[in-house]
Amino acid sequence: MNLRKKKNLAAKTFNVGKDRIAFVKSALKDIGEAIAKRDLNDLRAEGAIIVKNKKGRTKNLKKKKKKSTGNIRKKVNKRKQEYVIITRKLRKYVADLKKKEELSREEVIEIRKKIRNRNFKSKANLKQYVEGLKKWRHKRKEESKAKQIIRKD
Repeated sequence: MNLRKKKNLAAKTFNVGKDRIAFVKSALKDIGEAIAKRDLNDLRAEGAIIVKNKKGRTKNLKKKKKKSTGNIRKKVNKRKQEYVIITRKLRKYVADLKKKEELSREEVIEIRKKIRNRNFKSKANLKQYVEGLKKWRHKRKEESKAKQIIRKD
């Protein structure tokens, strides 16, 4: 009696490979008469069909943990939000200073580069930098005036 199709049906029913299905010789007649999956389940419960254990090394998928990236994304996203907020604030402040003509175009470009590189931690820090620029500019003007006076003499 050819039981190949019954073996295939049993493998599908029990979700195992064909090699793991074993029929008991004394129950081959009952197995040959089984048509439905329910019949095969009954025969397995009676012990006419045996499902063998896996051979060799098996992977235990339940123990394997997947790396979670959720926490990292939250941190990155928060960092980006902080960057966007402070960048917009500082750029707006620099644009206002440019409108008031307190900063030259070159200075604005330089400051915007520094904003992008996150050199300023806050608006107060940027204000300090701008005041330093103004003092430096004022000092340079005085030096140039002093040089002109010396040249005239």
